[in-house]
Amino acid sequence: MANIHTKLAKELGIKPAQVNAFVKLYDEGATVPFIARYRKEKTQGLDDSQLRALEKGLNYERDMASRRAKILELLQGQGNLTEALQTRIEQATSKLELEDIYLPYRPRRRSLAAKARAAGLGDVADKLLASEMTPTEALEGYQLPETVTDDMGNEIEVDFSDAEKQLAGVEAIIIDNWTQELELLDTLRTGFAKIATINSSLASEDKREVGEKFADYFEHSESLARLPNHRLLAMLRGRQENVLVLKVDGEDAPFIEKIISKFELDAKQPEANRQFLVTAANSLWKDKWRPHLEHRLLTEKRLAAEADAIDVFASNLQHLLMAAPAGRKVILGVDPGIRHGVKMAVIDEHGQVIRDSDNMPAIATVYPFAPDNKMGEAKATIAELLKTHQVELVAIGNGTASRETDAMIKELIDADDAITAKAVIVNESGASVYSASELASDELADLDVSIRGAVSIARRLQDPLSELVKVEPKAIGVGQYQHDVNQSQLSDSLDKVTQDCVNAVGVDVNTASPAILAHIAGLNRNVAQQIVNYRKQHGAFTSREQLKDVPRLGVKTFEQAAGFLRIRNGEEPLDATGVHPESYGLVKEILAKSGKQITEVLGNDSFINTLTTDGIEAANDDNISVAAIKQELAKPAHDPRPEFKTAQFRDDVNSISDLEEGMQLEGVVTNVTGFGCFVDVGVHQDGLVHISEMANDFVEDPMNLVKPGDIVSVRVISVDAKRNRIGFSMKSDQATSVKPEVAAAAKPTIDKVEDRARPARTPHKNNKSKPANSKNARNNPRTNARTNPREENAKAVKPTNKPKTEENKIGSLGALLKQAGLK
Repeated sequence: MANIHTKLAKELGIKPAQVNAFVKLYDEGATVPFIARYRKEKTQGLDDSQLRALEKGLNYERDMASRRAKILELLQGQGNLTEALQTRIEQATSKLELEDIYLPYRPRRRSLAAKARAAGLGDVADKLLASEMTPTEALEGYQLPETVTDDMGNEIEVDFSDAEKQLAGVEAIIIDNWTQELELLDTLRTGFAKIATINSSLASEDKREVGEKFADYFEHSESLARLPNHRLLAMLRGRQENVLVLKVDGEDAPFIEKIISKFELDAKQPEANRQFLVTAANSLWKDKWRPHLEHRLLTEKRLAAEADAIDVFASNLQHLLMAAPAGRKVILGVDPGIRHGVKMAVIDEHGQVIRDSDNMPAIATVYPFAPDNKMGEAKATIAELLKTHQVELVAIGNGTASRETDAMIKELIDADDAITAKAVIVNESGASVYSASELASDELADLDVSIRGAVSIARRLQDPLSELVKVEPKAIGVGQYQHDVNQSQLSDSLDKVTQDCVNAVGVDVNTASPAILAHIAGLNRNVAQQIVNYRKQHGAFTSREQLKDVPRLGVKTFEQAAGFLRIRNGEEPLDATGVHPESYGLVKEILAKSGKQITEVLGNDSFINTLTTDGIEAANDDNISVAAIKQELAKPAHDPRPEFKTAQFRDDVNSISDLEEGMQLEGVVTNVTGFGCFVDVGVHQDGLVHISEMANDFVEDPMNLVKPGDIVSVRVISVDAKRNRIGFSMKSDQATSVKPEVAAAAKPTIDKVEDRARPARTPHKNNKSKPANSKNARNNPRTNARTNPREENAKAVKPTNKPKTEENKIGSLGALLKQAGLK
């Protein structure tokens, strides 16, 4: 364990003492959010991201240690454990390497080599290796036993009835012995990894049409070592869908020569012996080691790609969950639609559906678009809702008929000075999943499923975090190849991201849903539901101490959770802050010494800096950070999320047909991947800013430049309306002097299938209406929280000088070179 701690400290660039402190707390049942917030003194200031990395590394190394001990035990039992082998096992750095070391010793009772040994051919193999004789001479005097038993004493059937089969068994024994030369295997693996290529080809002609999105990989080859992660995942998806065949390729001769040299086979005599052993060396490489190395290299590359994709998803999810909330405002949620109508619901500042004096919910469904075309009736209904409930914001879902609904509501707002609401487009991905969930049925039992979506859209604008935790993260769609990676690892990573975000913000225990409470440190779904049940039965909590009366919420759970559960306007003012109950006594001693009341101190930054702990024994408790307490008192219940901002969409740009090359637009980043980012400019189809178009300088990782929800300025560089593809650039105008075709040809063609298969939004009618009122100049704000589901699916369509109506067919290096006049 000490070695593990030292290794982790070195890898993460922290002190062994910090690792030791974390492990002690972690093993005692402390959660990462609790340690990050309330045990900073013990870990010497490690933040939640460092602690998460430490947690992941610790669990991995412990799994490694367990498997390492098991392998050592197995080898000891076989009598194969040597000092050199033990050293290799102890120095192994990955689970793959551990299994590689153990592979030659794994019992294989049905292998040809095992049967040959059981049949007594091991002595013949030894003669061939140690003596100068032909294989035929080595077999002289061999007699096949009447019965052959394995190492467990069980009789087995073998077929070594003639010399040819006997020599095949001898060869198998020799090859099996050679496989234990792990240092040689390491050398060959390193060499092969440098020259290996991955080749992809079309599985069969009948897959050409259905697999068109993988067309760039029908005949493709590149270095495996330099293959980008997202491109490998695209190839693997093509193979999974039986469209592509993948093969790792490379030379054989240099590696066979290394095997021959290692075992000094060229010096063997007579010639028949040398030829037999050289044939065995060829078989060792081609039949044993090369297939194994191909599998290992591809597996290592796949695992790295999956880990990267999971990290991308987790990072995108974190930014989405921590998007700026609009705050406690009355909001009209609008779920646009055409045939099924536009569904609406009004929520109050606490996120509850407003009800009138007859206890009827403030909801409505209108049919302003074809085939009903009841525009006047729709506007009257919406105006009544806006005025009656003094709506401050209108949250419009970004699905079908979004822009048409947006234009209608803006026109209505502009025409009536009594309406002061602002319209905001909100991402609705996953809202339908929530609407049909058990949680939605419990929260909105008396509302139709279709109306629940409108409520969810309104709540997403009010508080993205509280609403999005109700939806499975994968349904939100901010990942890259999220369905192709290890699902348990993905879920674990996303759960931890969600937990960190929820605890960073904290929740009001009297309004929080079971979904968000379940992510509070120390709680689970069961205890979260118990809290809600207790609240329903006994009324609002008036103090944190009251939480101890909740069934199944024990002492340890209270310790972990209490600081993140806030109670506003309760009996104890400190319950509304991030100060942990364990520190209340210290706070009161400090206040008594200063002669001030807590209400005078909260938020008074200048006064708090004068507080002293001299002579107060409780201040010496190494579990408590006085500095952290002062920080909480200065900014009670501080929300770390950014200020709410909106993007301005152009009024004359409503569909992809309105776009023209050279247009400068403002948009919202909806997804970030390894090959670029997607930006929504309000035309129902996100455009790709390829990594090569993100900045004038080299961009190593798009995540270092933008994150979901960012408001950015982009320039249109290509439009392919037929295939619903838009290319944007974030480069400054000075970078446009290079001829587009040449620039496109000069950069690597990494816009493969990962860039092609993006799902287009449902086509919308082009609504170019421009109300004369200047108030309607495009002020179409987007919440920072909005993000659209875009996986790896985008293709940067390179600009050309062809007419806009002509299909852009760039998609391969050959095409790019040809277009640039270079081929």
